[in-house]
Amino acid sequence: MTIPHWTGGTQYTYGMLSAEVATAIERFSPRTASAEVADFAKELTAAARPGSENRAKAFLFAACCLGAFCESVGLVLAPEVVLRDSVIERCCHPKTTAMSPPTRRTVRSNLRAIARAVHPGAPSVALAREHAKAPYSNAEIAAYLALADAQPTKARRLHASALVCLSAGAGLMGQDLKAVCGTDVARRSGGVVVEVRAGHRPRAVPVLPRYHDRLLDAATWAGTRLLIGGTSPLRRNVTTPLTASLSGGRDLARLDTGRLRATYLVAMAETIGLRAFMDAAGITCSQRLGDLVATLPAPGQDEVVALIGRTR
Repeated sequence: MTIPHWTGGTQYTYGMLSAEVATAIERFSPRTASAEVADFAKELTAAARPGSENRAKAFLFAACCLGAFCESVGLVLAPEVVLRDSVIERCCHPKTTAMSPPTRRTVRSNLRAIARAVHPGAPSVALAREHAKAPYSNAEIAAYLALADAQPTKARRLHASALVCLSAGAGLMGQDLKAVCGTDVARRSGGVVVEVRAGHRPRAVPVLPRYHDRLLDAATWAGTRLLIGGTSPLRRNVTTPLTASLSGGRDLARLDTGRLRATYLVAMAETIGLRAFMDAAGITCSQRLGDLVATLPAPGQDEVVALIGRTR
């Protein structure tokens, strides 16, 4: 007898399946799923070796639901990827599927049964989803900029202003901020661009128009010095000394660079119409969009500045 095994997209062998089960799997042809999802559901069900025709049909339906979900978010249709508890939970989450609660529970139970059969003894660990930090509102950004303007020395005023502009206006935080000098900020391509030299991804970043004048003022004052203070680009802690030293603003929570970056990302998403794209494509999770974007030609700096950073 031959044991079904995964062969990377080819058919499973059905040597250990009864004739009724093998026939049910081979005849499976869902009307609302792609051919790739249908083939994946059939192969996954065969690998799970259901003991009856009804069990096979239940597995086929559940595997098809999982395959369609994974296809919609760009996950590779391979058991080691899709049969993780975290993926199954996302597939069956109320905000992901239109299935009724009883159907959702049944599908989840069957998917877990398939996972146990295909990967016996594999650890079952559900990964908690890490949520993005909340962006600041326009009023909150205005309040933090006012707080920067209220600092007792010019140096502190411009350092604080530069931090808000670089983080909320260009999305920089942590390593990206370490080596940014005043001379790294310049008018270019019809907007304002900051050169990021430190960190893992050196790049030129267009600054959102709202922050142009403030950042240019701080950059002109800083010159060849570091824009947010300090004397060495090798220092470990970049922003804490600055945010901890801001005086005043008792009604404001301590400035959070993670939330500043989230503010920038939301502004960018709105500018490029990301919500409209995801809604139209039926995408609820952008986990694999990076793989798709990597296939596109890289835009030139003039194009990027025209899209997100040009003064209008």
